[in-house]
Amino acid sequence: MSRPTLAVTGSTGAVGGMVARDLAGRGVAQRLLVRSPERAPDLGGAVVAVCTYGDREAARAALEGVETLLMVSAAENADRLREHRTFVDAAADAGVRHVVYTSFAGAAPDCTFTLGRDHWATEEHIRSRGLTHTFLRDNFYLDFLPLMTGEDGVIRGPAGDGRMAGVARADVARSAAAVLLDPAAHADTTYTMTGPQALTLTEAAAILGEVTGREVTFHDETVEEAYESRRRWEAPQWQYDAWVSTYTAIRAGEVAEVSDDVRRLTGRAPLSLRDLLALER
Repeated sequence: MSRPTLAVTGSTGAVGGMVARDLAGRGVAQRLLVRSPERAPDLGGAVVAVCTYGDREAARAALEGVETLLMVSAAENADRLREHRTFVDAAADAGVRHVVYTSFAGAAPDCTFTLGRDHWATEEHIRSRGLTHTFLRDNFYLDFLPLMTGEDGVIRGPAGDGRMAGVARADVARSAAAVLLDPAAHADTTYTMTGPQALTLTEAAAILGEVTGREVTFHDETVEEAYESRRRWEAPQWQYDAWVSTYTAIRAGEVAEVSDDVRRLTGRAPLSLRDLLALER
């Protein structure tokens, strides 16, 4: 049996896992690239290959014969950009033709959200290797808003009255699957993944409270207060910067643009925060 020419990373996680299950449900053969084979989902038509983003030789071997690759961005860590570049180099070495990469809606070399700069650099490296690409630039995930709410029902951060056009992870996964089913139609294209509306965190808190039945509010911290309140968790400086810049990116208006790309790719309206919360209840 020949190995599938479509490869999916991140199948043990949220977005990659939803993509892999979607493709399997359609009878699409796929190669699942995982770090831990025992955690790989058991899906019909799927074979498992083991590698990490940071191991160029293992990744190249795992990608031999792959034509189209879904590259879900690696977990946040201090070496993520190096890992991304190593993996992209392995893909180019292995002869991969088309990389579908989950990027960030505000990706730029100087964007406020610090991790968005790594996404921009990854996009640039994919281009530099001459790979056909599709970039899915994801806004902040709506799924994380409940997790941003403290035990006291307060969302804290220096976001002001800025707006966020957050997107549900399920809509990103559906969009990625649509691209993978017909990659040639999306060659060298960038899409912005957002929900149907841009909310302030005050508005998001009101929706969270209404749907869940608990009191949820937003407290607009200063930047200094934000750093101080997060130092209750031990973390490296880059992580504090990422946490705080999530909110300052919202305040700066860099994630407020609402796009119709989810509907264009999937044929259905993206989920709103209210829709997502209702599905989870």
